[in-house]
Amino acid sequence: MSPLSRPSRFRRIGLCVATGALAAVTAAAPALAADPHPVDHRDQAAASAPASDELSASALQREYEARQEAQAQNQANPQAPKRTYKGRVIAKPNLLLRDRPTRSSRVVGSVKYGTVVNIFCKTTGDNVDGNNRWYLLTDGTWAWGSARYIENIGAAPHFC
Repeated sequence: MSPLSRPSRFRRIGLCVATGALAAVTAAAPALAADPHPVDHRDQAAASAPASDELSASALQREYEARQEAQAQNQANPQAPKRTYKGRVIAKPNLLLRDRPTRSSRVVGSVKYGTVVNIFCKTTGDNVDGNNRWYLLTDGTWAWGSARYIENIGAAPHFC
């Protein structure tokens, strides 16, 4: 048998991966077609760890703004306003802000030492000096900052 006619190891692995993906999509198709309005599991308290797309600062900002707009349009049923949380930056010379709660994500800005920041919510992420909590800051740009370098002023924020 010539070397060109025999499938390579990588080609066989690729074929196995493609077959598995096709099987998964085929198995999931009836379930997706059966329920055109899937339940949003993020509202459940016992939800599993959120996917990285759900923790994107811009995605959470869009979701928050959509809720605010819906609430403004539905004045007949007002809800209690969200509590705002505050914190003070204790990182010297400044705290790097990121687009996701991970140390490897893109840096989108920084905040100087001693600055008081508004915190929207908290989540778990990469461990920074023994602290795996990250805060979503809402000052101008929605971005994540490590809770290791933000000192709470008052109550600790709620989970996202």
